[in-house]
Amino acid sequence: MAFDWSSIPGSLPILWQGMIVTLQITLVGALVGILLGTLLGMLRLSPSRLLSGLSAAYVTIFRSIPLVMVLFWFHLILIPLVAGLLFPGKRLELGFLTALTAFSLFEASYYAEIIRAGILSVTKDQFNAGLALGMKRGQVMRLVILPQAFRRMIPLLLTQAIILFQDSTLVYVINLDDFFRKAYNIGNTVGTLNELILFAGAVYLVICTLASGCVRQLHRKLTVLPVK
Repeated sequence: MAFDWSSIPGSLPILWQGMIVTLQITLVGALVGILLGTLLGMLRLSPSRLLSGLSAAYVTIFRSIPLVMVLFWFHLILIPLVAGLLFPGKRLELGFLTALTAFSLFEASYYAEIIRAGILSVTKDQFNAGLALGMKRGQVMRLVILPQAFRRMIPLLLTQAIILFQDSTLVYVINLDDFFRKAYNIGNTVGTLNELILFAGAVYLVICTLASGCVRQLHRKLTVLPVK
């Protein structure tokens, strides 16, 4: 079977536009997911049974639903409903907003478990020592526990971001032109679909392999360096 790669060089500017969308989804999804996940992880450990239960329910629900279904529900129901209430009568392009919202909320459930485990990895003696020094619970968590926990969690947080980058290809179900969909559309138009899909897969492979290698190197450095 002969392959025709001639369409790829001329398609690179269009593919780069799709890659920008993919990177934006990954960056926003990871940052918002970590922020919300930190809050959820802390609430899971809250002495309040109500707050702990609500956080656990959030994590359980989102981790029990396939990401593609979350995208569908946000795209078809939730985001249009909210947009209709806030901007009645206006037609808006909601695909990108749907992707950012769905990925951020979905990833928060996974980051919450990572962060909760990181917090639990710090010994209770340090928490008790902070309280003994006259610090409030919130101060101990913010100034003593979280800095150590995040240092230990960095490799896992970055690994989850790599998974998010891979999962971003699912936005094709809401017709968002990310890198993969751009490659598919170009290949389907010019008749080199197999070549463009193979090229897109190779790009994902290279990026994820390099990123995973960087995470492993960082993990080794963080393991060797003593905790201050």
